[in-house]
Amino acid sequence: MQRLRLENRRRAMRAAAGLVFTLATGAAHASDHLDTPTVIADPAADIADLFAWMSPDGQRLNLAMTVVAHQFSDRLQYVFHVGSGSRFGETTATTEIVCHFDAANTAECWAGDADHARGDASKAAGLEGRNRRFRVFAGLRDDPFFNNVKGTREALNVAAAALQGGAAVDAAGCPQFDEATSQAIFDRWRHTAGGPAKNFLVGWQSASLVVSVDLDVVDTGGRLLAVWGAIYKP
Repeated sequence: MQRLRLENRRRAMRAAAGLVFTLATGAAHASDHLDTPTVIADPAADIADLFAWMSPDGQRLNLAMTVVAHQFSDRLQYVFHVGSGSRFGETTATTEIVCHFDAANTAECWAGDADHARGDASKAAGLEGRNRRFRVFAGLRDDPFFNNVKGTREALNVAAAALQGGAAVDAAGCPQFDEATSQAIFDRWRHTAGGPAKNFLVGWQSASLVVSVDLDVVDTGGRLLAVWGAIYKP
């Protein structure tokens, strides 16, 4: 299967997450669990986390995308978009790292026009591209986040009740809770059902796509990188 043209993939986008970072900062991440009903209905299309960081020697960009499902779908394409530029918000070049999988979970990936890899990417060492410009891993890994879902919902319920009870809202639409309500919200957020906070994601394994790519493949527009991940249905 050939890569779809970018304009076609944009029309078919199912889920996305993004971040912006400079090479000097070293690392950045974004997280988004449990989305709209349409995305939740297809866990392989639901992006949970997106990470980007530099290798210690500054020669490679490392990228990771996790999805809620335990296996990547053979009906979808998984894409890292890496924009580059010299000024914030003004990227002038974009490199796409595209992966798809067949029914046997064999990976096929492209690093722009610089390299291509096809094979089993589930081993710890990953799968190296033919030109040795990038390496890909695709397999199960523990979800790295601590997420007290029940405590968060209880905190939101306190906030919703306060708003229904007439709590003030400023000109921007932001609630102006009094001190007692704020303390109640934070207390619920720090606990689960009145006890210690519990991680809803404990033992949760996600399908993880990890790429390490030579920096000069993705920084053609400048040293400021903008990374966003997307999943497309051809």
